Amino acid sequence: MKTKIRYIIEAIIVGALVFLMTVTNCLRSFNYMVSDKLYQIPRGIDSSIKIIGIDEKTLTELGPIQTWSRSTYADLIEVLNKDEASKPLMICFDIQFSGHVDEGDDAFAEAAKKSGNCVVVNQLLHKTRAQIDDDGMITYPVSGIDEPYDALKDATLSGYSNIAQDSDGVVRKIQNKEEYEGVTYTSFAQVIYNEYCRLTGTTPVSIPVDKFGRSRINYSGKPGDYECVSMADVLSGKIDTRAFKGSVIFVGAYAQGLQDSFKVPNGGSNQMYGVEIHANILQSYIDNRFAVTGNPYIFGLITAVIAMILHLLFRKLKVWQSLILLIAAIVTEGVVCTALNNGGHAYNIIYFPLILVLSFIYSLALGYILEQARRKKVISAFKKYVAPQIVDEISKKGDFSIKLGGENRDIAVLFVDIRGFTTMSEALEPEQVVAILNEYLALTTKSIFDNLGTLDKFVGDATMAVFNSPFDLDDYEYRAVSAALDIVHGGEKLEKVLLEKYGRSVGFGVGVHCGPAVVGNVGCEVRMDYTAIGDTVNTSARLEANAKKGQVLISDVLYERLKDRIVVNEIGVIPLKGKSNGVCVYEVKELIGKKEAADA
Repeated sequence: MKTKIRYIIEAIIVGALVFLMTVTNCLRSFNYMVSDKLYQIPRGIDSSIKIIGIDEKTLTELGPIQTWSRSTYADLIEVLNKDEASKPLMICFDIQFSGHVDEGDDAFAEAAKKSGNCVVVNQLLHKTRAQIDDDGMITYPVSGIDEPYDALKDATLSGYSNIAQDSDGVVRKIQNKEEYEGVTYTSFAQVIYNEYCRLTGTTPVSIPVDKFGRSRINYSGKPGDYECVSMADVLSGKIDTRAFKGSVIFVGAYAQGLQDSFKVPNGGSNQMYGVEIHANILQSYIDNRFAVTGNPYIFGLITAVIAMILHLLFRKLKVWQSLILLIAAIVTEGVVCTALNNGGHAYNIIYFPLILVLSFIYSLALGYILEQARRKKVISAFKKYVAPQIVDEISKKGDFSIKLGGENRDIAVLFVDIRGFTTMSEALEPEQVVAILNEYLALTTKSIFDNLGTLDKFVGDATMAVFNSPFDLDDYEYRAVSAALDIVHGGEKLEKVLLEKYGRSVGFGVGVHCGPAVVGNVGCEVRMDYTAIGDTVNTSARLEANAKKGQVLISDVLYERLKDRIVVNEIGVIPLKGKSNGVCVYEVKELIGKKEAADA
């Protein structure tokens, strides 16, 4: 119950983190970086949108742009429109034409009026001191507008070219309309799109905007993707103007020195010129591919609930299953959010996968810690049954496995019992009996572990040990007999100590047999016991029951395996309880080469 409650609390924390971070967008820069990679994948540019760039070549041939007469732009219009059958659909100048320069002003205005398809820019002027609006947003209100000179303004359409940059300096959004002194001004790209629809007979679409009137630009091309030709080449006649037939042409800065380039979401380390940004915005209008920031509360709530469910699954599933689930969830969110963005709604994408990865790592780390604790606990428990040095060695190798339900193994089984224990317990105080029993159990345990055996169980004053279970043990028959002799010899010393302390002595009878047995977990789900069962165990117990004080009795089977390494007295065939035929029994007196075997 406590575990379930802890899981639920963890899941609530995970969900709360996803929701709060999604709503606040606290890692805005990181979110921009990821969403730019996902949402701003180039989708192919419209070949009917072209750029005539005022590039380095143009500046070299015509001189600095501020020294030009505006008749230069009149010449450009005339070159583009000289063939009525191949004239462009629109000529859009992303250049500020404010104030009077020279007599070329009238020529430019006249050429634009005659062309009837020119659009120019104006510039909104914003206050330098920020203000807080009714929604708590920081704004820089419009304080004025820089318009084209009057003759050009009357001859063309115009829209403001202001481009807004996010906190990281990247251009991701546009504001299509601005209010100033009761007049609504329209953006450069919006004006071009409206005229494009009029000229082509297309029904204009309304793009989605957020409550602040902003829309996200879905860029179609990267910096340099739109076809750009040098203005100098167009003026000199090197470019066949039939290539511009029916096109929307943007004329603007295309050189670094003109300081009209900006960071964009898909540009990487390369900046994009202003004319390219306007070209992308126009294509977004034509393709109806703008988006607005979706409701973060709804998205945050949905992703929070999903994250909570996944965290609970991480806490229960295997690592590889959780990893597959994690990857699937992140990929699914990416696909869904991309589809939503293409449909007009962009969401903060990073917080769900970020918290999900942390949840996975937490579950993995906690699982590892708990597994290590469980492993340590199991190893500590095994050391109470198996020789500690064996457990330490196997735990280092990590290659042990205990088969649940039982397995057939050839083992050696040792039983030892105190002779005269019942009579002694009747004559002594309970505390004294327990003290003697503890001394005896300590001796048998040490002797078993010293010979790398497994302590199976204590049954009253009897001890059962097995060798070659649950782990493989070399020379286990010899080790079992060695442990039996150690118990008998240790009992002789213990007898003297107990006689002095309690006035009572004890002795041990030991029986050892070997053969096949079933070893494993025996019991039920509530209580299990790892033990050995079978005729081999029963025969060993019967041998111990027939052993006198200080005797180690072994079966003929065990004798045949060790006859060249032990010294025995043949007892002969004796009947054993529960067996129809007698068993030839031997009393072990001594081991040959015990030291060498122990060293091995």
